[in-house]
Amino acid sequence: MSKAKKVVLAYSGGLDTSIIIPWLTENYGCEIIAMIGDVGQQEDLEAARKKALATGASAAHVEDLREEFVREYIWPTLRAGAVYEHKYLLGTSMARPVLAKRQAELALKLGADGLAHGCTGKGNDQVRFELAYKAVAPGLRIIAPWREWTIHSREDAIAYAQAHNVPVEQSKKNIYSRDRNIWHLSHEGGELEDPANAPNEAMWQWVVSPDKAPEKAEEVEIGFEGGAPVSVNGKKLGPVEILNVLNDVAAKHGIGRIDLVENRLVGIKSRGAYETPGGTLLVAAHRELEALTVDRETAHFQQGLALRYAELVYYGLWFTPLREALDAFFSVTQQRVTGSIGLRLWKGTLAVTKRVSPFSLYRADLASFTMGSYNPKDAEGFINLFALPVTVRPKAKAEGNS
Repeated sequence: MSKAKKVVLAYSGGLDTSIIIPWLTENYGCEIIAMIGDVGQQEDLEAARKKALATGASAAHVEDLREEFVREYIWPTLRAGAVYEHKYLLGTSMARPVLAKRQAELALKLGADGLAHGCTGKGNDQVRFELAYKAVAPGLRIIAPWREWTIHSREDAIAYAQAHNVPVEQSKKNIYSRDRNIWHLSHEGGELEDPANAPNEAMWQWVVSPDKAPEKAEEVEIGFEGGAPVSVNGKKLGPVEILNVLNDVAAKHGIGRIDLVENRLVGIKSRGAYETPGGTLLVAAHRELEALTVDRETAHFQQGLALRYAELVYYGLWFTPLREALDAFFSVTQQRVTGSIGLRLWKGTLAVTKRVSPFSLYRADLASFTMGSYNPKDAEGFINLFALPVTVRPKAKAEGNS
């Protein structure tokens, strides 16, 4: 296969993508166009654009993907109740398809013949990016430098950057690999590579330590329509605004820190630490509203589909018929997940203070200890029928022994 002549690189300005520009120049001699996706990472993207140009890119495009990311990726995943391996709220997993999709679309628009990314050969992100490329622009060549070059560690990458006069924030003392967007901030590397080590307190950058959170609790009310968040404290807000508001209040109260060992798609167990402040509030509130509005059979059935949805997102299978079909299923189950949930935030803890919905299936006359319209005599026949399998078995055994 001939070498690509014009390559669009998914660029963040971090260590890996910073050194990829000079590496591509040396090894491919191609034109390099940097694509910087704004998914709410709270970074100076203009500085990243200038850095890309200064280190060899012919052009650099900053794409505002925040609204699309929240509305088309985060909200559907939230509505599905998707959480990977009990803890991981899929922050990086959800962001990769929206970034890769826009990168591939830009490459097609600009007439590029190649796509490049800075994902390592051991991680999940290489799969997520490349499956999206193949779904959107299957005819373009994919270049994954981490699967080609002789750089084997972050220390090697730092040395390469220094040798090529590429400024990077990482150092041997600040070795963490981080990924941030409007939903979360992840940390890998350093002391986290040994599961026996607790995270260094200085590693956390967003969610304050519960010990240092305010002494006074704060209450937040989150409103939903059809399973999607629409308001905070009674005020209607757009998707990006909702997350920004909830991120601020949850982070201030020490809510959203997670430390876990997870199973990567490639078969390796990895250890990471995640900060997901607003997302933690939303997942908790959504679950409480579902408990109030979704019937038992649907609720139990969709738990299995929520796990499958989480796997699809984690595995990079966003642009697939199965994910679209599951979205159709959840669009039905979420029709009545409308209402509001009150949460009390205090020093890293959450407590539910309020559950309200016009579609609530909770009936006080049935749940109350007073019998009211409930006829307790009906229970006797129900129990007899429900007990038939366990009743027949001992009788059959007794008759067989006679």
